[in-house]
Amino acid sequence: MSARDQILQATLRLVGERGIGAVTNRAVARAAGVSLGSLTYHFPSQEDLLREALHTFVEEEISRITAYVTALADEGLGPIQAPDEVEKAILDFTDGPEQVANLELHLHAARDPSLRETSKRSVAAYDRLATAVLGALEIPDAERHAPAVVAMLYGLAIRRLATGDTSATGTADAFRLLLLGALPR
Repeated sequence: MSARDQILQATLRLVGERGIGAVTNRAVARAAGVSLGSLTYHFPSQEDLLREALHTFVEEEISRITAYVTALADEGLGPIQAPDEVEKAILDFTDGPEQVANLELHLHAARDPSLRETSKRSVAAYDRLATAVLGALEIPDAERHAPAVVAMLYGLAIRRLATGDTSATGTADAFRLLLLGALPR
């Protein structure tokens, strides 16, 4: 792993474990096992570091989720069965401080305009992924319904983190409710 990647992973861990306030150059360099000079060489400002950490996390998560969704699509699951598989997958994708960091960085973007564009791009990437999933499930107007799916999954993630719930119980029911509500009658 390159020094740059080590720095980004350490940043996500720090944000997830201790909050954005813990992200100082010295703390990140120490956690990444790199020199302070290496950190400032790769990321001249805190905004650059936080923006790239959020972007990197989202891109990696989208790749993992896309591979999973592709496998599900190959199984030919429909709107009734797919939510159960999504609930199972969430357990695989929600482990570790990076998940907390992702949410915290999005919230921080609401207060920090320098992160807002990256946050918007990452939400748009999740919307595109949700659109693809809904399209594969033959849900009409997939693009219109995708933001509701993304918002629901974000909300359920916050609920799990806030309550300490280590299961994704209820995710399948909520997703199924959205899917069935989007089907023509």
